[in-house]
Amino acid sequence: MNRDITQVLSAIEAGDPRAANDLLPLVYEELRRLAGSRMKQEASGQTLQPTALVHEAFMRLVGGDVSQQWDGRGHFFAAAAEAMRRILIENARRRGRAKRGGEIRRCDLHDDAAAVDPDNVEELLFLDEALNKLAVEDPQLAKLVELRYFTGLTIEETAKVLGVSPRTTKRNWAYARAWLQREMSN
Repeated sequence: MNRDITQVLSAIEAGDPRAANDLLPLVYEELRRLAGSRMKQEASGQTLQPTALVHEAFMRLVGGDVSQQWDGRGHFFAAAAEAMRRILIENARRRGRAKRGGEIRRCDLHDDAAAVDPDNVEELLFLDEALNKLAVEDPQLAKLVELRYFTGLTIEETAKVLGVSPRTTKRNWAYARAWLQREMSN
């Protein structure tokens, strides 16, 4: 039976135990592409591989005891971006504790989508802290940053997931970068 992502997500919400098995083949390639894009920005000594990131994110999304409510494909991929972000942050924290004794220093946020040097665990942790503050002020901007930075989506792909125009996404991306840079420099 060939079902689309939205139908499978609805089946998961309805409690169909087989639906999660149907979902992975439908979303795997796109999640793998997103994870691969993000992992290219990670340090060469990174122990977490794109496949592991996809599987861990997928398990967090559909493998738990609590059933998720999905408002379609875009919502699912936004949740996947957030799950990947959390996994990468957790991994960075573990590396930071092990590698640097947990000592942290502030760093600047650069202009491009890969805003933080992936070799610098401290920068990633400061980005996470600033992103949490941004989420309190403007959850939509925080979601945009997650999609652009943690999954490597383009402006056009991000606009589609968020349901806004690429022009709006580009303008919001510029604002979010400036906000985060200001927050991280304080």
